[in-house]
Amino acid sequence: MSTSPWIIVGLGNPGEQYEATRHNVGQMVIDELAKRHNVKLSTHKSRTDIAAYKLGVGVDAFSVILSKSKSYMNESGGPIKALANFYSVEPQQVIVLHDELDIPFAAIRSKIAGGDNGHNGLKSLTSAFGTAEYYRVRLGIGRPMGQQDPADFVLKQFSKEEKKDLGEFLDRGADVVESLITKGLDLTQSQFNS
Repeated sequence: MSTSPWIIVGLGNPGEQYEATRHNVGQMVIDELAKRHNVKLSTHKSRTDIAAYKLGVGVDAFSVILSKSKSYMNESGGPIKALANFYSVEPQQVIVLHDELDIPFAAIRSKIAGGDNGHNGLKSLTSAFGTAEYYRVRLGIGRPMGQQDPADFVLKQFSKEEKKDLGEFLDRGADVVESLITKGLDLTQSQFNS
């Protein structure tokens, strides 16, 4: 059992104009976890915002560091790698939350390693870490209807319909992260991979 903390990364873009967009759903789950554990994110020298807490009780509690890169999605690898180096965390102790076009809205899948599927945030992380061996929590946003360019679609806010289920979706995203840490990948996949 590793004594180094788990780093939970919410991918997204900085700035108010991106805050509530589909591309930032990973960061929305980070906010949900921060709220759940009553912690506030603050600036770290790695160009990330972070908050730390313990998951569990006593000596068996896991150290968790929530993080959001302050750089744009396609450059998030550098700050996250710097944060991992600061805490001596290997990529296998990193869980990355990101939007996923290829699964329906509100579906969640977790896995370790794999390709980046054209996702610039994952591409940047894999390049910075020199490996794809980190956990991913894939948060389904579905594909745009009709002719809309996926690049535009991800930078739009959730639809009125989707917003009705967004709270529950983010809550489940937070549950998946905590399950990965406390129960491992197999149990988490069998419980949550919808």
